[in-house]
Amino acid sequence: MTAFLGVERSLNGRRWILRDADERLALTFSQRLRLPEIIGRVMAGRGVTLDDAEIYLDPNLRTLLPDPSRLKDMDRAAGRLAKAVMDGELVAVFGDYDVDGATSSSLLKRYLETVGGRVRVYIPDRVAEGYGPNAPALRKLKQEGAGLVVTVDCGTTAYDALDEAAAIGLDVIVADHHEAEPKLPQAFAVVNPNRIDETEGLGHLAAVGVVFLLAVALNRSLRQAGWFTPARPEPDLMSLLDLVALGTVCDVVPLKTINRALVTQGLKVMARRANAGLAALADVAGLTEKPGAWHAGYLLGPRINAGGRVGCADLGTRLLSSDDPIEAAQLARKLNELNKERQEIEAVVLLQAIEQVESSAEEDTPLLFAFAEGWHPGVIGIVAGRLKERYARPACVVAIENGIGKGSGRSVNGVDLGAAVIAARQAGLLMNGGGHAMAAGFTVSAGRLPELAHFLAQRLRLQAASGLAPVMTLDGALEPGGATYDLVETLERCGPYGAGNDEPRFAVAGVRISKADIVGSGHVRVNLAGPGGGWLKAIAFRSVDSELGHALLASKGAPMHVAGTLRADTWQGRRSAQLVIDDAAMAGG
Repeated sequence: MTAFLGVERSLNGRRWILRDADERLALTFSQRLRLPEIIGRVMAGRGVTLDDAEIYLDPNLRTLLPDPSRLKDMDRAAGRLAKAVMDGELVAVFGDYDVDGATSSSLLKRYLETVGGRVRVYIPDRVAEGYGPNAPALRKLKQEGAGLVVTVDCGTTAYDALDEAAAIGLDVIVADHHEAEPKLPQAFAVVNPNRIDETEGLGHLAAVGVVFLLAVALNRSLRQAGWFTPARPEPDLMSLLDLVALGTVCDVVPLKTINRALVTQGLKVMARRANAGLAALADVAGLTEKPGAWHAGYLLGPRINAGGRVGCADLGTRLLSSDDPIEAAQLARKLNELNKERQEIEAVVLLQAIEQVESSAEEDTPLLFAFAEGWHPGVIGIVAGRLKERYARPACVVAIENGIGKGSGRSVNGVDLGAAVIAARQAGLLMNGGGHAMAAGFTVSAGRLPELAHFLAQRLRLQAASGLAPVMTLDGALEPGGATYDLVETLERCGPYGAGNDEPRFAVAGVRISKADIVGSGHVRVNLAGPGGGWLKAIAFRSVDSELGHALLASKGAPMHVAGTLRADTWQGRRSAQLVIDDAAMAGG
């Protein structure tokens, strides 16, 4: 494709391209729905059709929530859970230590307790136990009196552990979303939209979305059994959507169809601050405005993750399950402290990983692969994500201890890393491993790391045959005077934004910087003056030591193309638009 605005290599080393969109369809959206033309182009560029245009702008559960019974084993799982609730049987929820796992565990715990069930949550230690159910933990739960275990955000490939559960007479329900193999584990029910035999097209759900559907199905089963009475009223399932929104955003699943509806409605619930844990977490994160997907993904999520990464694995679940404001405030402060510790550890590992890949990776490699002794296994997923963002390549990072490597990978759109990792496990290269298209995890003998890196690279090379050159995709160009607060509000109707529904990025072309200064912790703030008049506030976060920051500060009035996302600026009650700068290039350079 022709480089947009002629930018072959920007200050961040990227080639700018214009998002492919049907211009006639974009114009039709604009005219029929009375939208600015640029909004019509945003919608067309995201694959919106005329038939689904209105629901795209107003995603609601009334229209988009599927019947849970469409998923295989769902009714069987709901029936078994309903029996456990009504019989007073102890139900153990076996979760994961990331945000999707914590929200899934908390949601199911909250629901079961609300309807009178007995429940106990178990979150494995990342270092000592690793990911997913393990036989010693399941035996412990059985000894504690649990007759039923529900694994959430894990369990689909836990063959040995679930064989052990069956052998000791422990029923297991798997509620997961990770990619499955033709063989399913031995379990009472396996509810997973990514089962090979599933046909409902719900594979983009996060685990917390699957668990929410399980709660809907369970609620229906209990209603049909006459469980609810005036003294034990039916719970408000919609009140749990704040957890669904948080887990869905943080697990980076595609924000399309049902996921967009869950997040849209869940953010509204989150704004009510009814969940004591989320309210306390928002306070320590300094969140004072209406929460959006960005706040969930970048302010709240990392703090919940910090417990599983460098602290106690169950802190996130305990926080999100708490109704005690004092306890919630204490847990939130602890997670905030752990997040700061995590950031320090991450910075060291990231620097070492960057040095390693830049000194050893081939220029056309489809996969960045870094490993070392002494790296903290709790930050490797974040570091893999940072490498992926920096180089626009899938990345795997492995922490080695006692001859065993624990790895985590993050991918880019169009490259299914989870399938490659599953293939490596099936080929005998891994001790354990799995995931989905955008993220994966694995355990491997340190001696097989070079062989694994080669295997994964070859698998991904087949997927990425067209190349993975760093690019920035833009939705069009705006005049500074056209970037108004009204436009920002209209753009919000196309949200929430995230994986599968990228936040629109625009270029302001040929602008001159009329003012530039450094603010906060290394941010560069500028005023952009348009060639035809008008101006726009803009900021490049954490850029003062980068080539981008240097260029913005030293432009001396030279014309530039500046690209980024439009955000609302409500500082001191004034309402205006601001460009958050992602990249820039010298005009005509």
